[in-house]
Amino acid sequence: MEQNLRQQAPSIIKIVFSGLVSDEKTHLVQQLANRFETVWMPAFSRNITTINLENEVQICQSEDLLSTAISQTKLENEILNTANKYLFCDASLLDIQIFSQKNFDLCNPLLENAMLNLEYDLWILTDFNNNNAIEVFKNALIIQQKPFVVLSGREDEIFNQAIVALENLEKAKQMHLSIQDFVQIHNYGISLENIESQINIFIKGIAKTNLDRAATINDGVLALSDQEWQSFIDLFEAEKENNKLCKFVPASGAASRMFKFLLEFVSEFNFENETINAYIKRKNDLDLPIFLAGLEYFPFYESLITALESNIFDFKNSSKDLQDYQFIKMLLSSEYFNFANKPKGILPFHNYKSHIATPIEEHLNESVFYANSNGHANLHFTISEDNQTDFDAIIIKNRSFIENKFQTKINIDFSNQNKSTDTIAVDLENNPIREDNGNLIFRPAGHGALIQNLNEIDADIVFIKNIDNVIQSQIETVAFYKKGLAGILIDLQKRIFNCLYNIEHFRIVDSNLEEILNFTKNNLNIEIGEDFEKFTFQNKIEYLKTALNKPIRICGMVKNEGEPGGGPFWVFDKYGNSSLQIVESAQVDLNNKSQLAIFKSATHFNPVDLVCSTKNYKGDKFDLNDYVDKKSGFIAEKTKNGKHLKGYELPGLWNGAMAKWITIFVEVPLITFNPVKTVNDLLKPAHQSK
Repeated sequence: MEQNLRQQAPSIIKIVFSGLVSDEKTHLVQQLANRFETVWMPAFSRNITTINLENEVQICQSEDLLSTAISQTKLENEILNTANKYLFCDASLLDIQIFSQKNFDLCNPLLENAMLNLEYDLWILTDFNNNNAIEVFKNALIIQQKPFVVLSGREDEIFNQAIVALENLEKAKQMHLSIQDFVQIHNYGISLENIESQINIFIKGIAKTNLDRAATINDGVLALSDQEWQSFIDLFEAEKENNKLCKFVPASGAASRMFKFLLEFVSEFNFENETINAYIKRKNDLDLPIFLAGLEYFPFYESLITALESNIFDFKNSSKDLQDYQFIKMLLSSEYFNFANKPKGILPFHNYKSHIATPIEEHLNESVFYANSNGHANLHFTISEDNQTDFDAIIIKNRSFIENKFQTKINIDFSNQNKSTDTIAVDLENNPIREDNGNLIFRPAGHGALIQNLNEIDADIVFIKNIDNVIQSQIETVAFYKKGLAGILIDLQKRIFNCLYNIEHFRIVDSNLEEILNFTKNNLNIEIGEDFEKFTFQNKIEYLKTALNKPIRICGMVKNEGEPGGGPFWVFDKYGNSSLQIVESAQVDLNNKSQLAIFKSATHFNPVDLVCSTKNYKGDKFDLNDYVDKKSGFIAEKTKNGKHLKGYELPGLWNGAMAKWITIFVEVPLITFNPVKTVNDLLKPAHQSK
């Protein structure tokens, strides 16, 4: 009897479709068989076991099910001989097993054993019209550790999804990935082409950026007088009501780097065997003495002391070394404050007379000052899904007060870094690396992945600023320059849009063309190719249209005072053309003396202070993915659970992700740049009350 429930071992790829019996599912299987020119196996049991779990229909008896299962297995084995590459099955023994358990509260042991040994390349659960009626099938497949994917939607949508899934399954096999790998990748939403491309990047490496020269004042960096700043601010104030404004704040990162030297201290300091001063000398630690000297000036000091006195016996009478050690331990302990594992946005940054403020609150305040039009300020945070509750709590606590104070409605929304942008991790031999359970390891792809989030923002002008770049009590000064940058954007946007409108409506003659050409070169810093003069008149117009019809970013740049990070440069492309780019040190071949000299000659630094236009002259949104330099990015070596691995980070949001935008660099004062990269930055004047 048992052998009659045994499948043949095929070379054919066997796909079974499970879910509630329906005409849609049967039609889907038939369509796929026709599409792939193969055969399909009908549900032998359909006429006698109507599996309708909602309506409790029952038209057979328990003893009928084993013979039905045997007949279905026999039919499958017979049809298998005529299959071409694929066999699509409208049912399997799983359907009979679930029917039996649902209607008779039991299942024949022979049938249960056969189900455990059932082998298909893939189960596809069909959830027509997203009615979530497949949970019982999903749970059974999870328990039995069978590979499955879920396809949801209308019949035509599921048909198209199934074709893509099957093509990807075939490609996964060609890439020597397992069915389990395919399912994991499918559930992540990552394309196999991207994975293949990433592995090729690991193998071939990423070409270093070819620097031409540093961008400087009057050579790529615009410097304005106070009068000019005010003129652009006036333009922004006059035009802002005609635009939807939004402030976009990347805020998903944890604060681990902010407390890196304290984490090392807790890990390596041995209180029983050395003093803190001895540790400082042994490690040549320059940060810890500053932290300890400024302890009372941190906005979290009073909260820590109160908690220490409540939880540590005789804390007040402990030695200074022990008090400092316990202070740092409690600050980092997962049982208490756990600051290193929290997002920066929810940490205490500023100590006002009335309260302690977080970066979230400061960004709420800022949004009212410059991202506000028609009585509405729009604020968008990119966050980790795990931190939603914490962000919501701070917003609920502060929003109403700020709205009432400034008579402005603050609209706040969130997005998460999409898992489909994660990148595969490899070992040092460029082979995909796995968790102990066999799953592939994927890593977040860095802030460059946020170009997808920015792509979803519907606004005419977008201000971009990092979560940790906030200031205490000088918000008007920050807003002054933000508005000025937005005014520059509006001015250039008007001129660009006018050029494109005239091009589209055939209003260009030789004199206009020369004017547009000079504007493109002199005002937008766009180099024109050497062959331009050889083009026909029409080709010149098309060339300029392509050069002008792009997203625009106005980037504030501060004078370089040795801060780590990127700066503004002229960069050669593969054709020898030079364009303005923000370049990080990791992108440069620092072993090349001439490239190192150019990098060190930078006069300005990138504070991530951007104002952007992401719509074209017709008011339609650009697809920002079209303007990414996909050949840039970063390869970083990491460790995970003691394993060495390599990770690929996508082109940075303001680096390669915006490489093909129209780019204008403008010098702004240092007062606009106050990031908190380490906890000690909170001791700087910009973060202290006066």
